Amino acid sequence: MNILKKIIAINLGLLCSVALHCNAEKAVIVHPSNAISLSTQAVKNIYLGRQKSFSGGGHAIAINQKMTAEIRKNFEETILGKSPAQVKAYWSKQLFTGKGVPPQEVDSDKEVIGLVAQNPSTIGYIDSSLVDSSVKVVLTF
Repeated sequence: MNILKKIIAINLGLLCSVALHCNAEKAVIVHPSNAISLSTQAVKNIYLGRQKSFSGGGHAIAINQKMTAEIRKNFEETILGKSPAQVKAYWSKQLFTGKGVPPQEVDSDKEVIGLVAQNPSTIGYIDSSLVDSSVKVVLTF
């Protein structure tokens, strides 16, 4: 019976850590020199190609996480209000009609941070626990 209790305790611990990770706060980031503030709607418009610049006038370049990343799915559902399939269909139509090109994709939070830290025109999203002084948080979700 002791072994059964240990197995249950271990499984509960794993479930809790997975749930906490999935519910961890995410951050939309920009270069620290970018003095803008962004609403959820403005971020949505930038990521859907409807808004090409920040409110201060600077060009906006959106950086996406890879399509299979859980953070991207969370971003698309929470900020864009669309499922991953809907976002894919949206960008397929934009490309086909010549109205836009989807955001550049990268493989990790670390790559997003590196690109945003190097270029004041970029915007991305990462796990908020990874935010450092090389980037500035403009929105959390």
